[in-house]
Amino acid sequence: MTNPANPTNAYTVPSVSITTARTGASSKANALGMRAMQERAYAKRGEQYLLIKSPPASGKSRALMFIALDKLNNQGLRQAIIVVPERSIGSSFADEPLNQYGFYWDWQVAPQWNLCNAPGVDEPRVAKSKVDAMRKFLESTDKILVCTHATFRFAVEELGIAAFDNRLIAIDEFHHVSSNPDNKLGSQLGAFITRDKVHLVAMTGSYFRGDSEAVLGPTDEARFETITYTYYEQLNGYQWLKSLDIGYFFYTGPYVDAITKVLDPALKTIVHIPNVNARESLKDKEREVNEILHGLGEWKGVDPATGFHLVQTSDGCTLKVADLVDDSDPAKRSKVLTALKDPAQKNDRDHVDIIIALGMAKEGFDWIWCEHALTIGYRSSLTEIVQIIGRATRDAEGKERSRFTNLIAEPAAEQAAVAEAVNDMLKAISASLLMEQVLAPRYEFTPKNIGPKEGFNYGEEGYKDGGHNIGVNTDTGQIHVEINGLVTPQSPEATRICKEDLNEVVTSFLQDKTALERGLFDKENTLPEELTQLRMGKIVRERYPDLSDIDQEAIRQHAIAAMNITQQAKLALAQADANGSGTAQGSTALLDGVRKFVNVRDLDIDLIDRINPFDAAYAVLAKAMDEKSLRQVQASIAAKKVSIPEDEARELAKRALQFKNERGRLPDINSADAWEKRMAEGVAALARYRAQAKAAQAQRKSGNG
Repeated sequence: MTNPANPTNAYTVPSVSITTARTGASSKANALGMRAMQERAYAKRGEQYLLIKSPPASGKSRALMFIALDKLNNQGLRQAIIVVPERSIGSSFADEPLNQYGFYWDWQVAPQWNLCNAPGVDEPRVAKSKVDAMRKFLESTDKILVCTHATFRFAVEELGIAAFDNRLIAIDEFHHVSSNPDNKLGSQLGAFITRDKVHLVAMTGSYFRGDSEAVLGPTDEARFETITYTYYEQLNGYQWLKSLDIGYFFYTGPYVDAITKVLDPALKTIVHIPNVNARESLKDKEREVNEILHGLGEWKGVDPATGFHLVQTSDGCTLKVADLVDDSDPAKRSKVLTALKDPAQKNDRDHVDIIIALGMAKEGFDWIWCEHALTIGYRSSLTEIVQIIGRATRDAEGKERSRFTNLIAEPAAEQAAVAEAVNDMLKAISASLLMEQVLAPRYEFTPKNIGPKEGFNYGEEGYKDGGHNIGVNTDTGQIHVEINGLVTPQSPEATRICKEDLNEVVTSFLQDKTALERGLFDKENTLPEELTQLRMGKIVRERYPDLSDIDQEAIRQHAIAAMNITQQAKLALAQADANGSGTAQGSTALLDGVRKFVNVRDLDIDLIDRINPFDAAYAVLAKAMDEKSLRQVQASIAAKKVSIPEDEARELAKRALQFKNERGRLPDINSADAWEKRMAEGVAALARYRAQAKAAQAQRKSGNG
């Protein structure tokens, strides 16, 4: 296919590839007109605080309509206020004749109360009229208002928390909110929860904030009933789309020279070019668009009706390309946007072929035919990447496969800014690994020999005591895996985290730059336990400081097991493919990988802790990158090795104490076992820190005396 010594600029590497069963379950409606996710959310409609975590295109907007209408008609709430991040998303809450599909009421928003359609931008000087409109709405007997996050913030500042008593406040794209005191909407929601006089429904398709800030404080989050509908359930229940590939492609030189390797004109594609401040940018966005158009074929003018560029390819086809980058002429851009949003064209596959964008066509942008989301350069947050991938995961007739490709500049061996290039690369890999966790079925981990779980199928021979049992719940896509020595959570909150929030713990781990750098590029000097026990342990303690040591350890074990089993399953499948024995097909692919990994060994938590979580990612990376560049990156990371920091020494000493309790002796610094040696080094380092602190204290005393 290409020169294996230097694959750069030659082919794309799909690092994640999932295949689904296409059961059609996620698009089938019940007697009330609700799809699977909506039905699950509606069942919890009586809760005061609801958090809906569900992927793009799963029908969150309509789920909210069902819940809001029930709260208004059956639960005694006076009004519903729907809050969206930007005006364009307000259209998701336009009138819907739900009654004709079997529901009890229709969804109707009076034109004057859809403030997303009101003229004027959302900033304090201009927003005054929208705040006045909000005041009038609160005084009226009308039921539903739609506005942006910004308008809502200004209204709460001016009208006060109490003005919203006995109302439903629904926050769409909830990951925009943060518990950071500087985040105004986050602080306001905290105040609403403290007053406890409103109902809140929060919805997100991201599962986490991209900047690693917590969306809610632990105390506030505990008040919410969570409804989780996974990517796996969503994609597995589609009618048409059966596979999704996610990969990164390394290139050298200007990206416009490499883009033709991955931009297939036959695929319906959204191209996101880099921000002008990004390293990949050529600092001239119009030129970049022109070069992409030139790479596709010969420019033949602009369609007068839509504003789309017409480009003739070498095989004589004419592509229709929408340019959302050029903002020099607002009227021209408005024409293109109007053409893209034309409801009459929604189901016309041939309306447009390629969309080139910079800051647009991400969150809330609905083009069901998109088969390829191609993004140049790293994105500022994992959330943004998930949103972009969501553009390509809509189900549409005849669309069987879709993909996301992240085009990343390879750190060149002679390049001065290697650190910056490595940083970008780590973010791309981090996003890819995270998507693997988000797309994988959910695990149900239990200690060994606990017995079969209801609703799970254990294969032809059934559940066996002492056997390597793997159970599958085909309705939920969950996999039951038994692990020797697994600590079980004690409190209801820790149990909830192990069931609902493991992806958020894994996200924090994947955003830990030290863990990524060491695990991927300094494998020779990094023990797996430093990542699985120390780094993950530290993340769990910082994230859940109020939980007991036992609960913290249970969460750590569950999170690292979820990550390592997914990675090892992927590695097992890749090895089977390489040996020519890969037979895994359909929705069982990952399950077959899990079986390959589990069946050859008795799974215990010590074994899982001894696996580097980045092994599978490194295997992909070693194939995708030029060897010389890879070596340079490894050298630059290894050079950053520092002595054991105090908090790490303290954690190693704790692990050493556990070791002593189990073995009756302290770890030996001369042991052949690298982890035992590392624990002993930690004990010695902690003793040094304590001696230094004691000496400093004595010095201060003598100085004061």
